[in-house]
Amino acid sequence: MTGPTGTEQRLRARLANLSPQRRAQLAERLRRDRSHAPAGPAWFVRHGSADPALRLFCFSYAGGGTTVFRGWGDHLPDQVEVCAVQLPGRESRAAEPSYRRLVPLVADLHTAIAPLLDRPFALFGHSMGALVAFELARQLRRAGAPQPERLFLAAFRAPQLPNPNIRIYHLPDEVLKTVLAKEGTPQDVLDNDELMRALLPTLRADFELCDTYEYLPEAPLSVPVSVFGGQHDVRVGRADLDQWKVQAGNGFGLTMLPGSHFFIHGSQDLLLAQLTSELQATMLSEGDAPA
Repeated sequence: MTGPTGTEQRLRARLANLSPQRRAQLAERLRRDRSHAPAGPAWFVRHGSADPALRLFCFSYAGGGTTVFRGWGDHLPDQVEVCAVQLPGRESRAAEPSYRRLVPLVADLHTAIAPLLDRPFALFGHSMGALVAFELARQLRRAGAPQPERLFLAAFRAPQLPNPNIRIYHLPDEVLKTVLAKEGTPQDVLDNDELMRALLPTLRADFELCDTYEYLPEAPLSVPVSVFGGQHDVRVGRADLDQWKVQAGNGFGLTMLPGSHFFIHGSQDLLLAQLTSELQATMLSEGDAPA
């Protein structure tokens, strides 16, 4: 066995010369850094409390990434850690192939998220993200893993309903952009050729994941389900959202907010205010629960 290197010896000497208070501060910093290290292959970008009472895992719409949830931690309760889910094919994982089927994605998410389920948690998903969050919750239940305290789902029809729309992932670029425009994608984004060349492959993969989804009946989830929709969403209406109540075995609520399919941006303040209220109620209920 070899002895410590010169660098290691110098480091030990420096640590030995630190005051007890400074050593304690350094140990705490290391603990916090380790607690915020990514679980799995960089699946999560985490913001907020380093010692959370609750973690909120956030899943974006098709083509989106963790930047959708940037700043959310500044508007939610201090005890909440926002864990934005980074799927392959976008942002820091742009070089990785995107998933085209939901089952393998949920299986890999289950593995990646397991180390972070040591605290109470909730799931939020918008559009495709709602479907991913829902099926992840069912996968966790099948595996006997911890269950979310609450499920927040937005802008996606109840999964047991048939898909009323044509499959769009194979459409030509210009036709696909027309569909995106009708759903509320900003025109300046659609007109940016460089951005669209980078975005369309991921969008196609995400649309394929949704279009090939096959719902399998299971018992309703035993957690409260809160659903959100856009009042002017041309793709997902109130009736589509109301049927999520079939999946909710312990409370259901539906809130319609101003905006189109992407009300998550235009009505973000209203959405975050509602999430704050429900998360505070959830944490209070958790705190009052008997040990």
